[in-house]
Amino acid sequence: MTELATASGSDVWVELTENVVRTHQSTVWRYLRFLGCDPDLADDLAQETFLALASTRLPDRGPEALSGWLRGTARNLMRARRRSLRRELATATPEQIEGAWFEYARDDGGASYRAALHSCLATLSEKDRIAVDQRYSERASRSAIAARLDMSVEGVKSLLRRAKAALRTCIEGKTR
Repeated sequence: MTELATASGSDVWVELTENVVRTHQSTVWRYLRFLGCDPDLADDLAQETFLALASTRLPDRGPEALSGWLRGTARNLMRARRRSLRRELATATPEQIEGAWFEYARDDGGASYRAALHSCLATLSEKDRIAVDQRYSERASRSAIAARLDMSVEGVKSLLRRAKAALRTCIEGKTR
């Protein structure tokens, strides 16, 4: 490891990096599999882990520290990949988009959905209506709504989720 931290020639660095990869690659890959990655993702993340190592000059703290650094880096890369996958939007096919639009628009250009929405908004509690109005009409942040309603931000998030579910159910009942 001392050689990794102090090697200055690029040929020496490449050789040392290849040695570290050979020594630790299967361990990192098995660790990623243990964490729940499929084989292809484990391959990708193990490679990214060693690329991160190649761009970082670690101080010599021994083989256990290097192994810990590699596991920590692999784990963080896996978490980052999972977060990014959750953020990806599910895309609908053009046929699904057209079908949803025709269901909404029908023969009245969406007027029946808008009328159902207004009718269903009236069934919400005052607190729910205020939160929905603030969030979707006035584009207020959850924290601003929380301050106005004397609630926590997490409470507002839950309130909005429940209100949207109630509206969805109500609208579907009135338009089907």
